[in-house]
Amino acid sequence: MNIPTDVSRRNFLKNSTGLAAGLMAASSTISSAAPARSPKSSYRGDYAAPKIDTVRVAIIGVGARGSGHIKQLAAIEGTEVVAICDLYEDYANRAKGFCDEAGQGERHTNVKLYHGQENNWKKMLREVKPDMVIIATPWEDHAPMAIETMNQGAHAFVEVPLGLTTKELWDVVDTSEKTGKHCMMMENVNYGRVELLYLNLCRQGIIGDLLHAEAAYIHELRGQMNEVERGTGSWRTYHYANRNGNLYPTHGLGPVAQYMNLARGDDNFGSLVSYSSPAMGRALYAEKNFPADHQWNQLAYRGGDMNTSIIKTTMDRTVMVQWDETSPRPYTRLNLIQGTKGALASYPTRVALEAGVPGATKDHHSWAEGEKLEAFMAKHDHPLYKRMGELATRMGGHGGMDFLMRYRMVDCLRTGTPLDQNVYEGAFWSAVSELSEESVAQGGAPQQFPDFTRGNWKSTMPLGIID
Repeated sequence: MNIPTDVSRRNFLKNSTGLAAGLMAASSTISSAAPARSPKSSYRGDYAAPKIDTVRVAIIGVGARGSGHIKQLAAIEGTEVVAICDLYEDYANRAKGFCDEAGQGERHTNVKLYHGQENNWKKMLREVKPDMVIIATPWEDHAPMAIETMNQGAHAFVEVPLGLTTKELWDVVDTSEKTGKHCMMMENVNYGRVELLYLNLCRQGIIGDLLHAEAAYIHELRGQMNEVERGTGSWRTYHYANRNGNLYPTHGLGPVAQYMNLARGDDNFGSLVSYSSPAMGRALYAEKNFPADHQWNQLAYRGGDMNTSIIKTTMDRTVMVQWDETSPRPYTRLNLIQGTKGALASYPTRVALEAGVPGATKDHHSWAEGEKLEAFMAKHDHPLYKRMGELATRMGGHGGMDFLMRYRMVDCLRTGTPLDQNVYEGAFWSAVSELSEESVAQGGAPQQFPDFTRGNWKSTMPLGIID
């Protein structure tokens, strides 16, 4: 769902002072203390919901990201797309066409369309009663829509981030615990070939005890500002202008957090410090590419172009997380994990081991990469990738990671097994944004992570190496 037509909401998003003030007011009340769990709620760390033979799927928001979700989910065995909701009728009809193309036999033959009114998604939930709801809308909608979805009896699968404030994240966690419904933040990068490979290598102990990780989302996206009426830039630009911190941490953080078993038995998020560079690039881009009286030239851009945060875990391990969607620079997620016996890193994919990589290097003083690394990768590829990598690559979606994620979401619901990413991980990874904003505002002062598991992370199983 792209940009709202409701006048008051549109004005709120365009009012830079209102958005900034609202977020800063929320961040000023951050507390690491966990609210009491409701007596009728249960911890959901390793939760497996009852099996669903045929997963009835609905989606809210079928713009660029949402249309990709529905196109592939409609093609996965064991699904039935039952409803599509978007503000725009042409987007909803386009998504319905994807279902028609992917339909097999009686599947996807009665897809209900909802469009035009901002709250039609609520009507859809009440009328259709789906099993699974995909939420691919602007960031500020994620938590409210996930909460209502679970309260209406469906599992929620939410685009990143899971929520914008600690309060929202607690509300999502509490609703999942109360309703017994999954709420997974769809971090697709965890399903990339290299990320799955590194998870497997870490589980095998090939780089020894884990010490430090580096994660990033450095992706020059100034061109999105040309999406003025519809599309990502039409609403994200206000976030970039009004907030100062790491606004998009999860693509880099999600994989390394799972390598390190954070919030899963071994270790957990402790505290964070954060600093931002000057804010220059967005204002310069607006000045160069838009008329002086254009709305983008009326904003006072305050979000630093580059943010660097350091997380300290409860075991005193460290994670550097960087974010920059503005500066002219090649794409990278860093994806580095350092152990006592070696290191794994990306961009390019490379491995350094103290004992050397067979057939490639003799020790850790040089990287194994390129063609010399292929045999090592093939030997240690994650079993899921070995089984489904060729199909995933053919189906596409960021090199196949999107398809693997969507396949696993459906497969876990159909088999009644725990999801690969639980609601607490989504909350921890998303919390970096607000904590970084607060740390930057306080000159780099440390911020404590709330423990969204209320101590139960210690008994939560690490993510298994499934096939």
